[in-house]
Amino acid sequence: MLAALTKLKSCRWLPSDKTVRCVLIQEFQNVYTSSTLNAKVRGKRQKKAMSEKKLTRHFVDHRRVKLVAGSGGKGACTFHSEPRKEWGGPDGGNGGDGGSIIIKADKSVKSLAQVLPVYKGQDGESGGSKNCYGQNGRPTYLRVPLGTVVKEHGKTVMDMSEHGQEYLAVFGGIGGKGNRFFLSNENRAPLTATPGMVGEERVLQLELRTMAHAGLVGFPNAGKSSLLRAISNARPAVAAYPFTTLNPHVGIVKYRDHEQVAVADIPGIIQGAHLNRGLGISFLRHIERCRFLLFVLDLSAPEPWTHFQQLCYELDQYEPDLSKRRQAVIANKMDLPEAREKLETLKSHVNQRVIPVSALTGQNVEELIIHLRELYDGCLQRGGSGEEKFVKW
Repeated sequence: MLAALTKLKSCRWLPSDKTVRCVLIQEFQNVYTSSTLNAKVRGKRQKKAMSEKKLTRHFVDHRRVKLVAGSGGKGACTFHSEPRKEWGGPDGGNGGDGGSIIIKADKSVKSLAQVLPVYKGQDGESGGSKNCYGQNGRPTYLRVPLGTVVKEHGKTVMDMSEHGQEYLAVFGGIGGKGNRFFLSNENRAPLTATPGMVGEERVLQLELRTMAHAGLVGFPNAGKSSLLRAISNARPAVAAYPFTTLNPHVGIVKYRDHEQVAVADIPGIIQGAHLNRGLGISFLRHIERCRFLLFVLDLSAPEPWTHFQQLCYELDQYEPDLSKRRQAVIANKMDLPEAREKLETLKSHVNQRVIPVSALTGQNVEELIIHLRELYDGCLQRGGSGEEKFVKW
Protein backbone atom coordinates (compact mmCIF):
# COMPACT_ATOMS: atom_id res chain seq x y z
CA MET A 1 0.00 0.00 0.00
CA LEU A 2 2.74 2.42 1.01
CA ALA A 3 4.85 1.24 -1.92
CA ALA A 4 2.03 2.08 -4.32
CA LEU A 5 1.69 5.62 -2.93
CA THR A 6 5.48 6.09 -3.13
CA LYS A 7 5.45 5.12 -6.77
CA LEU A 8 2.73 7.64 -7.46
CA LYS A 9 4.60 10.44 -5.68
CA SER A 10 7.83 9.67 -7.55
CA CYS A 11 6.15 10.19 -10.89
CA ARG A 12 6.88 13.53 -12.53
CA TRP A 13 3.43 13.79 -13.89
CA LEU A 14 0.47 14.19 -11.56
CA PRO A 15 -1.78 11.10 -11.78
CA SER A 16 -5.49 11.48 -12.16
CA ASP A 17 -8.05 10.27 -9.60
CA LYS A 18 -9.00 7.38 -11.87
CA THR A 19 -5.40 6.17 -12.07
CA VAL A 20 -4.95 6.34 -8.28
CA ARG A 21 -8.18 4.39 -7.76
CA CYS A 22 -7.08 1.59 -10.13
CA VAL A 23 -3.66 1.25 -8.46
CA LEU A 24 -5.17 1.09 -4.98
CA ILE A 25 -7.71 -1.56 -6.02
CA GLN A 26 -4.94 -3.69 -7.53
CA GLU A 27 -2.84 -3.48 -4.35
CA PHE A 28 -5.82 -4.43 -2.19
CA GLN A 29 -6.44 -7.51 -4.34
CA ASN A 30 -2.80 -8.58 -4.04
CA VAL A 31 -2.88 -8.22 -0.25
CA TYR A 32 -6.16 -10.15 0.05
CA THR A 33 -5.01 -13.06 -2.13
CA SER A 34 -1.67 -13.34 -0.33
CA SER A 35 -3.35 -13.37 3.09
CA THR A 36 -5.81 -16.00 1.91
CA LEU A 37 -3.03 -18.28 0.71
CA ASN A 38 -1.02 -17.84 3.90
CA ALA A 39 -4.02 -18.46 6.18
CA LYS A 40 -4.32 -21.83 7.92
CA VAL A 41 -6.98 -24.12 6.58
CA ARG A 42 -9.28 -25.01 9.46
CA GLY A 43 -11.30 -28.16 9.14
CA LYS A 44 -14.68 -28.83 10.74
CA ARG A 45 -14.49 -29.56 14.40
CA GLN A 46 -15.51 -33.13 15.04
CA LYS A 47 -17.58 -34.00 18.05
CA LYS A 48 -15.94 -36.18 20.62
CA ALA A 49 -17.29 -39.69 20.81
CA MET A 50 -19.42 -40.26 23.87
CA SER A 51 -18.14 -42.76 26.36
CA GLU A 52 -19.90 -46.03 27.10
CA LYS A 53 -20.90 -44.73 30.52
CA LYS A 54 -22.69 -41.70 29.09
CA LEU A 55 -24.48 -43.81 26.49
CA THR A 56 -25.87 -46.10 29.18
CA ARG A 57 -29.49 -45.29 30.02
CA HIS A 58 -31.39 -47.21 32.65
CA PHE A 59 -35.09 -47.88 32.79
CA VAL A 60 -37.24 -46.05 35.35
CA ASP A 61 -40.51 -47.71 36.36
CA HIS A 62 -41.55 -45.67 39.41
CA ARG A 63 -41.49 -41.98 40.23
CA ARG A 64 -42.64 -39.70 43.03
CA VAL A 65 -43.91 -36.40 41.67
CA LYS A 66 -45.17 -33.24 43.31
CA LEU A 67 -47.90 -31.46 41.34
CA VAL A 68 -48.75 -27.82 42.05
CA ALA A 69 -51.52 -26.27 39.97
CA GLY A 70 -51.42 -22.64 38.91
CA SER A 71 -52.98 -19.97 41.11
CA GLY A 72 -55.77 -17.69 39.93
CA GLY A 73 -55.09 -14.10 38.94
CA LYS A 74 -56.07 -11.12 41.08
CA GLY A 75 -59.19 -9.14 40.44
CA ALA A 76 -58.78 -5.48 39.53
CA CYS A 77 -60.22 -2.53 41.43
CA THR A 78 -60.56 0.34 38.94
CA PHE A 79 -63.16 2.95 37.98
CA HIS A 80 -64.11 4.10 34.52
CA SER A 81 -63.25 7.70 33.75
CA GLU A 82 -63.35 9.62 30.47
CA PRO A 83 -64.16 13.18 29.30
CA ARG A 84 -67.69 14.26 30.21
CA LYS A 85 -68.10 11.03 32.17
CA GLU A 86 -65.92 11.26 35.24
CA TRP A 87 -68.09 8.95 37.35
CA GLY A 88 -68.43 6.00 35.01
CA GLY A 89 -68.56 3.44 37.79
CA PRO A 90 -66.41 0.37 38.59
CA ASP A 91 -64.85 -1.49 35.66
CA GLY A 92 -62.34 -3.83 37.30
CA GLY A 93 -62.24 -7.23 35.57
CA ASN A 94 -61.89 -10.69 37.08
CA GLY A 95 -58.59 -12.57 37.18
CA GLY A 96 -57.95 -15.64 35.04
CA ASP A 97 -58.11 -19.19 36.36
CA GLY A 98 -54.89 -21.06 37.09
CA GLY A 99 -53.73 -23.87 34.84
CA SER A 100 -54.46 -27.46 35.84
CA ILE A 101 -52.07 -30.41 35.53
CA ILE A 102 -53.29 -33.43 33.53
CA ILE A 103 -51.69 -36.87 33.43
CA LYS A 104 -52.03 -38.33 29.92
CA ALA A 105 -51.21 -41.84 28.71
CA ASP A 106 -49.07 -41.87 25.57
CA LYS A 107 -48.08 -45.04 23.73
CA SER A 108 -44.92 -43.40 22.39
CA VAL A 109 -43.54 -43.00 25.92
CA LYS A 110 -41.88 -46.15 27.26
CA SER A 111 -40.28 -45.10 30.55
CA LEU A 112 -40.78 -42.70 33.43
CA ALA A 113 -37.23 -41.39 33.07
CA GLN A 114 -38.43 -38.10 31.57
CA VAL A 115 -40.84 -37.39 34.43
CA LEU A 116 -39.65 -34.49 36.58
CA PRO A 117 -39.91 -34.52 40.38
CA VAL A 118 -41.93 -31.27 40.51
CA TYR A 119 -44.50 -29.80 38.10
CA LYS A 120 -45.86 -26.25 38.47
CA GLY A 121 -48.92 -25.12 36.57
CA GLN A 122 -49.22 -21.75 34.84
CA ASP A 123 -50.77 -18.97 36.90
CA GLY A 124 -53.73 -16.97 35.64
CA GLU A 125 -53.25 -13.33 34.70
CA SER A 126 -54.66 -10.49 36.75
CA GLY A 127 -57.75 -8.61 35.66
CA GLY A 128 -57.54 -5.15 34.12
CA SER A 129 -59.53 -2.00 33.71
CA LYS A 130 -62.37 -1.57 31.22
CA ASN A 131 -63.85 -4.90 32.38
CA CYS A 132 -60.92 -6.83 30.93
CA TYR A 133 -60.66 -10.37 32.26
CA GLY A 134 -57.28 -11.98 32.88
CA GLN A 135 -56.16 -14.85 30.65
CA ASN A 136 -56.53 -18.37 32.02
CA GLY A 137 -53.40 -20.41 32.60
CA ARG A 138 -52.73 -23.16 30.08
CA PRO A 139 -53.00 -26.76 31.29
CA THR A 140 -49.79 -28.72 31.83
CA TYR A 141 -49.66 -32.27 30.45
CA LEU A 142 -47.63 -34.99 32.12
CA ARG A 143 -47.19 -37.82 29.60
CA VAL A 144 -46.71 -41.33 30.98
CA PRO A 145 -46.47 -44.79 29.36
CA LEU A 146 -49.40 -47.14 28.98
CA GLY A 147 -49.95 -49.26 32.05
CA THR A 148 -48.98 -46.52 34.52
CA VAL A 149 -50.73 -46.74 37.89
CA VAL A 150 -51.27 -43.47 39.78
CA LYS A 151 -51.16 -43.91 43.55
CA GLU A 152 -51.62 -41.58 46.50
CA HIS A 153 -50.70 -42.69 50.03
CA GLY A 154 -50.36 -46.25 48.76
CA LYS A 155 -53.88 -46.38 47.26
CA THR A 156 -54.54 -46.60 43.53
CA VAL A 157 -56.46 -43.59 42.22
CA MET A 158 -56.13 -44.13 38.46
CA ASP A 159 -54.98 -46.78 36.01
CA MET A 160 -53.71 -45.35 32.70
CA SER A 161 -54.25 -48.32 30.38
CA GLU A 162 -55.47 -46.74 27.10
CA HIS A 163 -53.78 -44.38 24.69
CA GLY A 164 -54.98 -40.80 25.09
CA GLN A 165 -56.55 -41.42 28.49
CA GLU A 166 -56.40 -38.35 30.72
CA TYR A 167 -56.59 -37.86 34.46
CA LEU A 168 -57.02 -34.38 35.89
CA ALA A 169 -54.64 -34.64 38.81
CA VAL A 170 -54.77 -31.11 40.30
CA PHE A 171 -57.19 -28.26 39.61
CA GLY A 172 -56.05 -24.73 39.00
CA GLY A 173 -57.12 -21.96 41.36
CA ILE A 174 -60.15 -19.82 40.50
CA GLY A 175 -59.43 -16.24 39.50
CA GLY A 176 -60.26 -13.38 41.83
CA LYS A 177 -63.25 -11.07 41.34
CA GLY A 178 -62.90 -7.46 40.26
CA ASN A 179 -64.87 -4.62 41.84
CA ARG A 180 -67.28 -4.69 38.89
CA PHE A 181 -68.52 -8.04 40.21
CA PHE A 182 -69.60 -6.44 43.52
CA LEU A 183 -71.65 -3.65 41.90
CA SER A 184 -75.21 -3.58 43.28
CA ASN A 185 -78.05 -1.15 43.89
CA GLU A 186 -76.94 -0.71 47.47
CA ASN A 187 -73.23 -0.25 46.63
CA ARG A 188 -72.71 1.79 43.45
CA ALA A 189 -68.95 2.30 44.00
CA PRO A 190 -67.49 -0.90 45.47
CA LEU A 191 -63.85 -0.90 46.48
CA THR A 192 -63.65 -4.64 46.96
CA ALA A 193 -61.49 -6.91 44.78
CA THR A 194 -60.54 -10.45 45.77
CA PRO A 195 -57.24 -12.25 45.08
CA GLY A 196 -57.10 -15.52 43.15
CA MET A 197 -57.29 -18.87 44.89
CA VAL A 198 -54.18 -20.98 45.32
CA GLY A 199 -53.93 -24.00 43.03
CA GLU A 200 -54.33 -27.55 44.31
CA GLU A 201 -51.21 -29.42 45.43
CA ARG A 202 -50.70 -33.20 45.57
CA VAL A 203 -47.87 -35.71 45.86
CA LEU A 204 -48.43 -38.81 43.71
CA GLN A 205 -46.56 -42.02 43.02
CA LEU A 206 -46.35 -43.23 39.43
CA GLU A 207 -45.65 -46.92 38.90
CA LEU A 208 -45.56 -48.98 35.73
CA ARG A 209 -47.78 -52.05 35.95
CA THR A 210 -45.88 -53.78 33.15
CA MET A 211 -42.17 -53.07 33.08
CA ALA A 212 -41.27 -55.46 30.24
CA HIS A 213 -42.44 -58.69 28.65
CA ALA A 214 -39.49 -60.75 29.84
CA GLY A 215 -37.21 -60.35 32.83
CA LEU A 216 -33.67 -61.70 33.19
CA VAL A 217 -33.45 -63.12 36.71
CA GLY A 218 -30.22 -64.29 38.27
CA PHE A 219 -27.54 -63.76 40.86
CA PRO A 220 -24.89 -61.04 40.42
CA ASN A 221 -22.25 -61.64 37.73
CA ALA A 222 -24.34 -64.28 35.96
CA GLY A 223 -23.94 -62.42 32.65
CA LYS A 224 -27.41 -60.85 32.38
CA SER A 225 -26.17 -57.52 31.03
CA SER A 226 -23.93 -59.21 28.46
CA LEU A 227 -26.83 -61.40 27.38
CA LEU A 228 -29.10 -58.39 26.96
CA ARG A 229 -26.44 -56.80 24.76
CA ALA A 230 -26.28 -59.93 22.61
CA ILE A 231 -30.02 -60.21 21.90
CA SER A 232 -31.18 -56.56 21.81
CA ASN A 233 -30.10 -53.00 21.11
CA ALA A 234 -29.63 -52.11 24.79
CA ARG A 235 -26.17 -51.14 26.02
CA PRO A 236 -25.93 -51.74 29.76
CA ALA A 237 -22.52 -51.34 31.33
CA VAL A 238 -20.29 -54.44 31.28
CA ALA A 239 -16.70 -54.94 32.40
CA ALA A 240 -14.03 -57.59 32.82
CA TYR A 241 -14.24 -57.40 36.63
CA PRO A 242 -17.20 -58.58 38.75
CA PHE A 243 -19.84 -55.98 39.63
CA THR A 244 -23.64 -55.82 39.74
CA THR A 245 -26.10 -53.60 37.90
CA LEU A 246 -27.91 -51.15 40.18
CA ASN A 247 -30.62 -49.98 37.78
CA PRO A 248 -32.79 -52.02 35.41
CA HIS A 249 -32.23 -51.75 31.67
CA VAL A 250 -34.74 -52.64 28.97
CA GLY A 251 -33.76 -53.84 25.51
CA ILE A 252 -36.00 -54.36 22.49
CA VAL A 253 -35.78 -57.58 20.45
CA LYS A 254 -37.13 -56.91 16.94
CA TYR A 255 -38.51 -59.60 14.61
CA ARG A 256 -39.12 -59.67 10.89
CA ASP A 257 -42.88 -59.25 11.28
CA HIS A 258 -42.20 -55.93 13.08
CA GLU A 259 -43.16 -57.39 16.46
CA GLN A 260 -41.13 -56.14 19.40
CA VAL A 261 -40.41 -57.94 22.66
CA ALA A 262 -39.10 -55.97 25.63
CA VAL A 263 -36.51 -57.73 27.81
CA ALA A 264 -35.48 -56.25 31.15
CA ASP A 265 -32.11 -56.72 32.81
CA ILE A 266 -33.10 -57.02 36.47
CA PRO A 267 -30.35 -56.17 38.99
CA GLY A 268 -28.85 -59.21 40.64
CA ILE A 269 -30.70 -60.88 43.52
CA ILE A 270 -28.90 -61.99 46.67
CA GLN A 271 -29.93 -64.52 49.31
CA GLY A 272 -32.44 -62.99 51.70
CA ALA A 273 -33.71 -60.46 49.17
CA HIS A 274 -37.30 -61.06 50.32
CA LEU A 275 -36.19 -59.79 53.75
CA ASN A 276 -35.12 -56.52 52.09
CA ARG A 277 -31.44 -57.29 52.37
CA GLY A 278 -29.51 -54.87 50.24
CA LEU A 279 -32.05 -53.48 47.78
CA GLY A 280 -33.94 -56.75 47.56
CA ILE A 281 -37.55 -55.61 47.63
CA SER A 282 -37.02 -52.94 45.00
CA PHE A 283 -35.35 -55.53 42.74
CA LEU A 284 -38.15 -58.05 43.29
CA ARG A 285 -40.70 -55.38 42.43
CA HIS A 286 -39.16 -55.16 38.96
CA ILE A 287 -39.57 -58.92 38.49
CA GLU A 288 -43.21 -58.73 39.55
CA ARG A 289 -43.96 -56.50 36.56
CA CYS A 290 -42.60 -58.92 33.94
CA ARG A 291 -44.93 -61.37 32.16
CA PHE A 292 -42.48 -64.26 31.83
CA LEU A 293 -39.09 -64.95 33.38
CA LEU A 294 -35.71 -66.00 32.02
CA PHE A 295 -33.52 -67.50 34.73
CA VAL A 296 -29.86 -66.87 33.87
CA LEU A 297 -27.51 -69.37 35.53
CA ASP A 298 -23.73 -69.08 35.67
CA LEU A 299 -22.12 -72.36 34.60
CA SER A 300 -18.80 -71.29 36.12
CA ALA A 301 -20.34 -71.76 39.59
CA PRO A 302 -19.67 -75.09 41.38
CA GLU A 303 -23.36 -76.10 41.45
CA PRO A 304 -25.46 -73.85 39.18
CA TRP A 305 -28.64 -75.92 39.71
CA THR A 306 -28.73 -74.81 43.35
CA HIS A 307 -28.85 -71.19 42.17
CA PHE A 308 -32.10 -71.94 40.34
CA GLN A 309 -33.67 -73.35 43.49
CA GLN A 310 -32.56 -70.35 45.54
CA LEU A 311 -33.96 -67.91 42.99
CA CYS A 312 -37.35 -69.65 42.98
CA TYR A 313 -37.37 -69.58 46.79
CA GLU A 314 -36.72 -65.82 46.91
CA LEU A 315 -39.47 -65.13 44.37
CA ASP A 316 -42.06 -67.26 46.18
CA GLN A 317 -41.23 -65.68 49.53
CA TYR A 318 -41.81 -62.23 48.08
CA GLU A 319 -45.04 -63.16 46.26
CA PRO A 320 -46.59 -66.64 46.22
CA ASP A 321 -46.51 -68.42 42.84
CA LEU A 322 -44.30 -65.74 41.31
CA SER A 323 -41.81 -68.39 40.19
CA LYS A 324 -44.60 -70.36 38.47
CA ARG A 325 -44.97 -67.90 35.62
CA ARG A 326 -43.99 -68.92 32.10
CA GLN A 327 -40.23 -69.27 32.20
CA ALA A 328 -37.08 -70.69 30.68
CA VAL A 329 -33.65 -71.53 32.09
CA ILE A 330 -30.63 -70.05 30.31
CA ALA A 331 -27.27 -71.71 30.93
CA ASN A 332 -24.80 -68.89 30.29
CA LYS A 333 -21.01 -68.96 29.77
CA MET A 334 -20.94 -72.06 27.57
CA ASP A 335 -17.57 -70.94 26.22
CA LEU A 336 -15.86 -72.20 29.40
CA PRO A 337 -14.26 -75.68 29.20
CA GLU A 338 -16.06 -77.12 32.24
CA ALA A 339 -19.51 -75.93 31.07
CA ARG A 340 -20.34 -79.08 29.05
CA GLU A 341 -20.30 -81.42 32.02
CA LYS A 342 -22.29 -79.02 34.25
CA LEU A 343 -24.91 -78.57 31.52
CA GLU A 344 -25.87 -82.25 31.57
CA THR A 345 -26.09 -82.25 35.36
CA LEU A 346 -28.22 -79.09 35.25
CA LYS A 347 -30.72 -80.68 32.84
CA SER A 348 -31.13 -83.64 35.18
CA HIS A 349 -31.98 -81.35 38.15
CA VAL A 350 -34.31 -78.94 36.31
CA ASN A 351 -37.66 -79.77 34.74
CA GLN A 352 -37.82 -76.61 32.63
CA ARG A 353 -36.31 -76.17 29.23
CA VAL A 354 -32.61 -75.32 29.37
CA ILE A 355 -31.10 -73.17 26.62
CA PRO A 356 -27.27 -73.18 26.58
CA VAL A 357 -25.82 -69.88 25.34
CA SER A 358 -22.67 -67.84 25.49
CA ALA A 359 -23.25 -64.12 25.72
CA LEU A 360 -19.57 -63.46 25.06
CA THR A 361 -19.26 -65.36 21.76
CA GLY A 362 -22.94 -65.29 20.71
CA GLN A 363 -23.22 -69.07 20.69
CA ASN A 364 -26.81 -70.38 20.37
CA VAL A 365 -28.33 -66.90 20.79
CA GLU A 366 -30.71 -67.58 17.88
CA GLU A 367 -32.42 -70.38 19.78
CA LEU A 368 -32.98 -68.06 22.73
CA ILE A 369 -34.53 -65.39 20.50
CA ILE A 370 -36.87 -67.93 18.90
CA HIS A 371 -37.96 -69.33 22.27
CA LEU A 372 -38.45 -65.79 23.52
CA ARG A 373 -40.93 -65.20 20.72
CA GLU A 374 -42.77 -68.43 21.61
CA LEU A 375 -43.21 -67.25 25.19
CA TYR A 376 -44.39 -63.85 23.96
CA ASP A 377 -46.97 -65.35 21.60
CA GLY A 378 -48.26 -67.55 24.41
CA CYS A 379 -48.83 -64.56 26.67
CA LEU A 380 -50.40 -62.64 23.79
CA GLN A 381 -52.97 -65.37 23.17
CA ARG A 382 -53.89 -65.59 26.84
CA GLY A 383 -54.12 -61.80 27.09
CA GLY A 384 -51.67 -61.53 29.96
CA SER A 385 -51.66 -62.97 33.47
CA GLY A 386 -54.68 -62.47 35.73
CA GLU A 387 -57.01 -59.58 35.01
CA GLU A 388 -54.29 -57.25 33.75
CA LYS A 389 -54.35 -56.26 30.12
CA PHE A 390 -51.39 -57.35 28.01
CA VAL A 391 -49.56 -54.24 26.78
CA LYS A 392 -47.66 -54.37 23.51
CA TRP A 393 -44.37 -52.52 23.36
